[in-house]
Formats: sequence, structure tokens, C-alpha cells
Amino acid sequence: MKKAKKTKPSPESEGKYTLKHRVRVVTAASLFDGHDAAVNIMRRILQSTGAEVIHLGHNRSVGDIVRTAVQEDAQAIALSSYQGGHNEYFRYMIDLLKPTPHIQVFGGGGGTITPDEIKELEAYGVTRIYSPEDRRKMGLQGLINDILQRCDHPVLEHVDWKALQKFRTDPYALAQAITCLEMGEEGFQTDYKAHL
Repeated sequence: MKKAKKTKPSPESEGKYTLKHRVRVVTAASLFDGHDAAVNIMRRILQSTGAEVIHLGHNRSVGDIVRTAVQEDAQAIALSSYQGGHNEYFRYMIDLLKPTPHIQVFGGGGGTITPDEIKELEAYGVTRIYSPEDRRKMGLQGLINDILQRCDHPVLEHVDWKALQKFRTDPYALAQAITCLEMGEEGFQTDYKAHL
């Protein structure tokens, strides 16, 4: 009698990552890119895994996406870019996010983003660009688990308590103040009072 071959479970059958903290992700497809199927699938899996998602849809500018991520006090941006202008697009996004370095950028573009370009973009500051090979090895749930594990940290660890006082004029300070209010008592049990 032949023994059954032991096979590794497919990445698709891996369990969902369990979040320890609130994670908010902005999802979008880049400007001049009508390929929104991939980002819609990723959005749904992010949501079903417990993330809060602000979905902007397709054909979105870097400014739209960064503004939303800042105003929503998101931990991450997940972007689909199949239009060929990914190098400039991702670099410009990283440049605009320099004042808010806690916002991580994740992306994919099927085969349009070459392995060399992936290395360059990640060296420039993109957290991770997922290639078709990554998708094959990790599966969709594996990609989402990777994003969420990288973003799953205390929401308030990046709050600039002194800057919160500028909430009337600074959209980022306002977003952080709203996050503190959303967190309830936990949001103000930190050393906020010491910074006033």
C-alpha cells in the first residue's frame, strides 16, 4: 500500500492573521489605471481579516491618496499600479509621506514592476512591493497577513503629543486627536498631560 504524500498546505489555506490593534489601511489604484479588480480583492480580504479600510477606488492621484492617509491617520496605503508609471508614482508618494513616516506603503502591479524596480522602490522607502512570484508563494491571504503583521502595533505609539495642540490648523494633528478620542480612555492614559 502506497503512503499518501505529505503536502504542505497551500498559502490560500493558511489562517487569517489575528490583529492585536486597530489597523487602518487606505486602498487605491494609481492615476490613469483602470485596473481595479486586484485592489478590490485585496480590500475585501483586508476587511475580512479585521482591518478598517478606506477604499478610494481607481484612477487616484498621489495627492488624493496621501491626503486621505494623513487625514484618516492610517497605518498603511495598499496600492495597485498597472499603468507603467510606478517608479515616479511610488517615489512621489514616499516623498510626500516624509512628515508622516509611520504610514507604510505596500504595492503591486502584476508583471509591470520588474524585480530590479522592486528593489529600487523598496530601497527608496516603499515598505513592500509584491511580485507575481510573491503572490504565488504566499497566496492572497498570505499577502494580507504580511501587510497586517507589519502594521499591527499600538495605534498611539506615533502620536506627537505636543503637536496635538495644533489640531485647529494642522490636519495631521487633528487626525491624531480624533484617533485618541476613538481609542477612548486608552488614548489619554498615556503621558499626554505631561506634554501640555
